[in-house]
Amino acid sequence: MAAPRDVFYARTRDGIDIAYTVFGEGPDLIIAPGFVTHLDLMWDLGGFRGLLDLGNFFRVIIFDKRGTGLSDRSMGFGSLEDRAEDVRAVADHAGAESAIVYGISEGGPLCIYYAVTHPERVRALILYGTAAHFRRSDDAGRRAVGPMGMSFDEFITWLRDRWGKGEAYSLFMSNPPDEEASKRVLARYERAACTPQMCCEIMQRNIEINVEPLLPSVVTKTLVVHCKGDPVIPIENARRMAGKIPGARMEEIDGDFHGSWLVEDNALVGKAMMSFLSEVLGGEGTAPAAMGNREVASVLFTDIVSSTERAAQVGDASWRGMLERFEETASAVATQTGGAMVKTTGDGVVATFPSPSQAVSAAHALQDAALPLGVRIRSGVHTGEIERRADDIAGMGVHIAARVSAMADGGEILVSRTTRDLAVGSHLNFEDRGTHALKGVPEPWQVFAVV
Repeated sequence: MAAPRDVFYARTRDGIDIAYTVFGEGPDLIIAPGFVTHLDLMWDLGGFRGLLDLGNFFRVIIFDKRGTGLSDRSMGFGSLEDRAEDVRAVADHAGAESAIVYGISEGGPLCIYYAVTHPERVRALILYGTAAHFRRSDDAGRRAVGPMGMSFDEFITWLRDRWGKGEAYSLFMSNPPDEEASKRVLARYERAACTPQMCCEIMQRNIEINVEPLLPSVVTKTLVVHCKGDPVIPIENARRMAGKIPGARMEEIDGDFHGSWLVEDNALVGKAMMSFLSEVLGGEGTAPAAMGNREVASVLFTDIVSSTERAAQVGDASWRGMLERFEETASAVATQTGGAMVKTTGDGVVATFPSPSQAVSAAHALQDAALPLGVRIRSGVHTGEIERRADDIAGMGVHIAARVSAMADGGEILVSRTTRDLAVGSHLNFEDRGTHALKGVPEPWQVFAVV
């Protein structure tokens, strides 16, 4: 199939224009590509040319992520939440109400986030050459990022010095037919796709990504494809990811490439994909497994500090009136920040939000709303799976949020490690408050303060 000519633009909620193109006919297939791309030039590279064949079977929608190619050269705040918004914006603009979602390399975590937060819109999930996180281990330190065994900081410096010469992208594209000629093509591609500074910013965001806590909440049928000798992302990372996604199929390819110029290498990936999709689209489940009343949400708990003492100062009647006004304000704040009030708890509120940043924004607003009462509130946020029950919520995610909130001081917002990881790169800053045993929660949790 010939390279597509038309480019369209979808605007995200945070005002970033995302360029995308469409080709082929059939069920919708949205591709979130890896690292940096350029919709006009990518078809000159072997690894991307292989994607054109998918147009014989699918209506393919592929886009340049924020910061690269024909999309806005701004990352916005650049958090995982922001970058996953690119998928949502493109799907809406292209009219893909329900699509197969294909995440390549750094596009994988974005697609996982999208699949968990929009399960009704994902017919199947394919993850190639990717992982839930790109660290060598689960510790918080910056270990080797993968290529050439460098430390993360060394690798960033290496990228900055060599970007635009064709050397950097060569790490991700193996088996060139002519090394020097291929390097010239890649040099032009690098310079057109993004600047050295943006390249480094994107890679910094990548090393901060961690969607591992979300993996058990993936309900759609999932295929994980990875080369046994992938030189960029160790296959152990992919195996760990597949093992945590319920029912995921793992296909290990006998190859030593991450991306490749060779048609035969790309055909191996395509074969694994088509075998999986023929089952999914052939009647063995064309929609995600039912979540019932379960969903992934950011849960906010707040509690007024020293409420008993304040009630004694102003009198019960005045205090009840103040609480009623605060509850009305809290309900309005939750709605304005994209969430919903669940219930009040006497001197606190519980609300849910689609994303960590929305929950934290609401917590800040509620702190301000509490000032006229002459009190301060403590707040806690956790992002995880919850269960909707009529007018209430339940599940371990709710318990963790409540326990995190109870640890906060007046005027303080604490979040769980999961919430921090999903919000990294946003406008929020965090301070480590250590690892704690939370009552009723099986494992210790690392807690952070919003600063």
